[in-house]
Amino acid sequence: MSKPLTYALLLTILMVTAPHAGHLPLWVSALCGTLLLWRAYLTYSGNPLPKRWLLMLITIASSSGIFISFNTLFGREASVTLLILLTTLKLMELRTARDAIVLIYLACFIIITNFLYSQSIPTALYLFATLMVILTTWVHLQTPSITFKPCARITSILLLQAIPLVLILFILFPRVQGPLWGLPQDAFASSGLDDKMSPGSLSRLSLSDEVAFRVNYTGDPPRREQMYWRGPVLWDFDGRTWTSGKAAQTTAPQFTELEQAIDYSVTLEPHNKTWLFALDLPDRISVPASLTHDFQVLSKEPVNTRLRYDVRSHLGYHANLHEAEWQIQRALQLPPSNPRARQLAEKWRANSGDDAAVVQAALTYFHQQGFLYTLEPPPLYANSVDDFLFETRQGFCEHYASTFVFLMRAAHIPARVVTGYQGGEFNDTGNYYIVRQSDAHAWAEVWLSGQGWVRIDPTAAIAPARVQSGLSAALPLMARNPPQWMRSLRLNWDTIANQWNQWVLGYNTERQFAFLTRLGIESVTWQKMVTSMAVGAGLVIALFALFMLRHMFAHRPDKIQTAWLKLCRKLAKIGLPRAAHEGAQDYAQRIATIRPDIADAIRDLATRYSALRYGMGQDEQTQREFIRLIKKFPSFRRMPESS
Repeated sequence: MSKPLTYALLLTILMVTAPHAGHLPLWVSALCGTLLLWRAYLTYSGNPLPKRWLLMLITIASSSGIFISFNTLFGREASVTLLILLTTLKLMELRTARDAIVLIYLACFIIITNFLYSQSIPTALYLFATLMVILTTWVHLQTPSITFKPCARITSILLLQAIPLVLILFILFPRVQGPLWGLPQDAFASSGLDDKMSPGSLSRLSLSDEVAFRVNYTGDPPRREQMYWRGPVLWDFDGRTWTSGKAAQTTAPQFTELEQAIDYSVTLEPHNKTWLFALDLPDRISVPASLTHDFQVLSKEPVNTRLRYDVRSHLGYHANLHEAEWQIQRALQLPPSNPRARQLAEKWRANSGDDAAVVQAALTYFHQQGFLYTLEPPPLYANSVDDFLFETRQGFCEHYASTFVFLMRAAHIPARVVTGYQGGEFNDTGNYYIVRQSDAHAWAEVWLSGQGWVRIDPTAAIAPARVQSGLSAALPLMARNPPQWMRSLRLNWDTIANQWNQWVLGYNTERQFAFLTRLGIESVTWQKMVTSMAVGAGLVIALFALFMLRHMFAHRPDKIQTAWLKLCRKLAKIGLPRAAHEGAQDYAQRIATIRPDIADAIRDLATRYSALRYGMGQDEQTQREFIRLIKKFPSFRRMPESS
C-alpha cells in the first residue's frame, strides 16, 4: 500500500469520525486519536504493522469498555461507538487493496450515522466535503498512476452526474411516516419545557437561544402581549414543585369566541413530549391531536421529529363558564405550609368584595412592594412562598406565577399554573416569528364566575417589558445586542435553515403529494410514484449513456495526438508524407535518412510522442513542452525533384 493512499485513508477516517467526538466517551476519542497517530507514524517510518494478537487484545478490551460504558452493545450510542472504534482499528491492518476498499465502505456507512445526531445545513455541507475525500481516495485506489488532483476532478464529475438522479429519487421516492430508520427511544433528544416547575426551571431555559418553534401567520400577526403559547398546565403543588398531576381530561372545553379567529402554521422542533404549542384558544389543528379540558393541545404520539401543523385560534374567549366541581376543588388544593402567605391572602379576601378585587390586590402588592425580576434569585427554603413574599422578593417568572397561584388558592379562588412561551422574534427576511427556549414563560389562570378561566400574568406587574418587548428588555444586564449586520446575518441564516427544514427535512408524505399534484400528477399513489421514479431514473441513465457512447465512438484525438498529426501535416507539405502503416519511430527514421538536417529534431519529437502516447509520462509540463516544440518546428521547403 503506497504512502499517499494510506495518508488519504487516514484523512478519510479522521473526517468521518471527527463529528462524533462530542458523542463518544472521552476514552474512546482518545484511543481513536492514538490509533490514527500511530498508523501515521508507522507509514512515515516504514516500521511493520502491529501483530494480530495485539490488535485482537485491543479489540476485546475496547469492546468490553464500550459494554461497561453503555451497559449494552446495541442501540444508537453503543453501536456507533463500536463501529467507529473497529473502523479505526482496521487501519492497523491495512496492507492490501481489499483492506482499503473495506475501509472506504465503512467510511461511507459512518457518514450516514452522523445524520442520526444532526441534519443541519452545516452538517450536510461538511459531510459532502467528506464524501468528496472518500470518492477521490477510491478513484486513486483504482487508478494509482493518476495523481490526486485529476482524481478529484473525476470525483466532481461523477457527483455532478449523480445530481439529476438524486433529485428524481428525492422527489418521487415514496415517503414513510416517521424517521426512515427505526430507533430506540434514547435516539431522540429531549429539551425545552417539562411537565413540572420548580424555582430555577424556566430561568435555566432563558439562557438558551435554541429554537423551540417557528410561526407563520396567514394574515396580520397579533400584538406581542397576546402571544401566549400554551404548553403544560400544572395543578398540584407540594410546597416547592408544581406538577401536572394525573392525566388531564380529554373532553374538549366549552368556550365562546369574543374575537375573530386568526390562522397560522407552526413548525415545531422535536422535544420528545406530546404537547403541541398554540395560542389560546385553538379550535382547529391540522394534525391528529386532542384539546384537553384545561386547553392543552396533545399529540397522539411524542414529537420526535420536526412537525408542521396549521392552527386556528381565538385570542378572546370565555371558557368553561360552568366548570366541573371536581376541577374547581382540584384548583383549590394546597399543602399545609407557608402560613404567612395564607394570612395575607385571607386578609385580601376579607377586605375585597369579589374575586376580581382579590386578583387586583395581589397584582398591586407585587407592583408596590419592591419585587425584583431577575435570573439569579436567592435560594428558597421549606416555606418557599413565604420566603419569596416576605424575605427575598427576587425571582423569575416561575416564582411569580407559583406565588400568585398559591395566594389565589389561599383566598379560595380556583387557580392553576400554565407554562409555555411568550412572544417571539420577528424575522423580516422570512416573514415569520422565531420562538426560542429563552422565550419560555409561566403565568397563571384563575376561574372567575361569569368569565370562566382568565389568564393573569403576574410577571407583567413586575416587569411589563418582559411581555411587551421580550426578556432582554426586562433584564438589560442580560441583553444581548449584537450589531445590526450580525443580527441580519443570523436572521438570514435562520431563513435558509427554515427553508431547509421545510423542503428537505420536512418533505413528508403530505408535502410530497401536494408538490406532485401541483406538477400535474393527479390521484397520487405509491404505484404511480414508483413508476414515475423508474421512468425518470431510466431516462437520466439513458441520456448519460448516450452522451458517453457518443464520445467513445467519436474517436476524437487527444491533445498529444493532435499535435503529432499537425507535425505530420507540416512534413507532408514538404514532400514527406507519413504512410498509413508507419509508426512514429519508423516514420522519423525514414525522414532522418532523407533529410539529415532535421534528423535529430524529428527523432526527438518521435521519442517524446511515443512516451507521452503509450508510456507513463503523463505530467502536464512534459505535454506542454511537446506541444510547444511542435509549434516551433519549421516548415521546410519541398525536396527538389530528382533529375
